[in-house]
Amino acid sequence: VLPFPSQVVYNRVGKCGSRTVVLLLRILSEKHGFNLVTSDIHNKTRLTKNEQMELIKNISTAEQPYLFTRHVHFLNFSRFGGDQPVYINIIRDPVNRFLSNYFFRRFGDWRGEQNHMIRTPNMRQEERYLDINVCILENYPECSNPRLFYIIPYFCGQHPRCREPGEWALERAKLNVNENFLLVGILEELEDVLLLLERFLPHYFKDVLSIYKNPEHRKLGNLTVTVKKTVPSPEAIQILYQRMRYEYEFYYYVKEQFHLLKRKFGLKSHIRKPSPRPEFFIPSPLETEEPINDEEEDDEKWLEDIYKR
Repeated sequence: VLPFPSQVVYNRVGKCGSRTVVLLLRILSEKHGFNLVTSDIHNKTRLTKNEQMELIKNISTAEQPYLFTRHVHFLNFSRFGGDQPVYINIIRDPVNRFLSNYFFRRFGDWRGEQNHMIRTPNMRQEERYLDINVCILENYPECSNPRLFYIIPYFCGQHPRCREPGEWALERAKLNVNENFLLVGILEELEDVLLLLERFLPHYFKDVLSIYKNPEHRKLGNLTVTVKKTVPSPEAIQILYQRMRYEYEFYYYVKEQFHLLKRKFGLKSHIRKPSPRPEFFIPSPLETEEPINDEEEDDEKWLEDIYKR
């Protein structure tokens, strides 16, 4: 038994910075000698019972220490007799995530732009150039539920009700965050996410922040930015916000937990009350402020509990 979590799963949420993190993980796996297990399946997040059993079996038999990453809804390893791994993930403002995905499906990112690639070759032209406001205001399937109920199922799991927008899926997702995830970070505060990952999982993430800040890596990261993104009208944004109210309740819950965790480990956060509407496209500062003293918290005990999983 290794003296640190030797089974880590990053069931990455689409369009939440995961390609940037996977770029970092490729470098880190070579640097630290852990087994990075990635999947070529990007569009199958919901699995049948047999598919869950097969995937869990394949993951569990990988050479340890491993970090497995795939776009897949939460898997309960213990349900099938396996050891529950440590989960990590990152989410972002739900409307910003949706808009990033909307334009990425149509136009890709700068990597494709440089190579004159079209992201979705079979997409009809009228769909590719569908105005985002028309999509939202005229209630096209892509811009309405259940398509907009996207982040919560990654934490709720594989149960059919996890795909239904509502309180049941929301509460189950929160419970899994508390019981099965070592860290769920916020993309808007990515540098602090990386700092905490380095603190909690040093055998995987040691030096991650210095690699991330390296100008050469920044240049690579910039190529994963979605192109041709436009901002919808305030009316359209308000409608999206209303349709995604469960997603926002989950996002604010995770954000609050993340800020509590930052405080526990000496990172300052300016915690403000959620605005009645999200502040779209206003970049958040990623720099970390001076640590604060909080002698009442025994963070080493908390880490010991994680390492015993």
